[in-house]
Amino acid sequence: MSDTGACPLPSTPPARSPLFRAEHFVWLAARVLEQRLFAYHFLNGAADPVEAALDAYRNEDGGYGHALEPDLRGPVSRTPHTGHALRVLDAVGRCGGQRVERVCRYLTSVSTADGALPAIHPSHSGYPVAPFAPVVEGPLPASNTLGREDAHGSLLTTGPVVGLLHRNEVWHAWLFRATDFCWQAVESLEKPHPYEVRAAVAFLDSAPDRPRAEAAADRLGRLVREQRLAVLEPDRLDTYPVPPGYAPGERHFPHDFAKSPQSLARAWFTDEEMARSLDFLAAEQQDDGGWPLRRHQWAPVPALEARPIATIEALRTLRAHARFTG
Repeated sequence: MSDTGACPLPSTPPARSPLFRAEHFVWLAARVLEQRLFAYHFLNGAADPVEAALDAYRNEDGGYGHALEPDLRGPVSRTPHTGHALRVLDAVGRCGGQRVERVCRYLTSVSTADGALPAIHPSHSGYPVAPFAPVVEGPLPASNTLGREDAHGSLLTTGPVVGLLHRNEVWHAWLFRATDFCWQAVESLEKPHPYEVRAAVAFLDSAPDRPRAEAAADRLGRLVREQRLAVLEPDRLDTYPVPPGYAPGERHFPHDFAKSPQSLARAWFTDEEMARSLDFLAAEQQDDGGWPLRRHQWAPVPALEARPIATIEALRTLRAHARFTG
């Protein structure tokens, strides 16, 4: 039978390469969304199937729910889910158009009085949530308002969302106040914890005012080194403190801050420090082909769903830094 006109089969990675082992893990453990993301990034897959899988998590209010972010269960829209959705859309080049316009309307409706996003908006109660997730208590705001006066914005949720929207040249009224919030939050950091630094970098890498972003990143990098927030010697892990409230062993490394050579955070580390960090990341791949979670694991299913996400992120980081994956 002739194969003329047949669709080309996806390329497959070399056997026993890190990518081959990760592919086995993804087909074994991942949700449909991560299966399609893996195919998009590493097997010449298309963007449309990724968007179709993401649609299953979208709600009528323009936000996303249904445990898209595995540590937050239940169907209701929450800001971390919506930030996760934007990262997916950005990854496949679809962060724009009417879909993102609807997302921005949702973000406006749940924003706090300072124009930012709360860590976790107080949606309907009763659904399982990770015990370490910060929740803003209180009633839902009225529709199409800027939020409650007693709720405060979070750099953790606002910074990455604002950075993504700027990188994709999305312009919406919500962005003006949210951008101002991010500048104030980033430039006032004195004793940040690692996830705050990561959120700040996500904002600064795409902030429109590049000289201001470079200055802020330079100051932040000095704080990271002075406060030993990044493990620079992976063979001496015990000499680097774990921040209060973090899981045992939940440390951060240069590659966690500088996910690509183009990141402003790359200048914080020497070539040798970055090489050791990437060596450590590559060596973390486990026998089943996936990468581990270094954070708290509070229930089996969220941990199972999160590992393929971590695995795709690890592979993308290694590839961005020109490390062999297969």
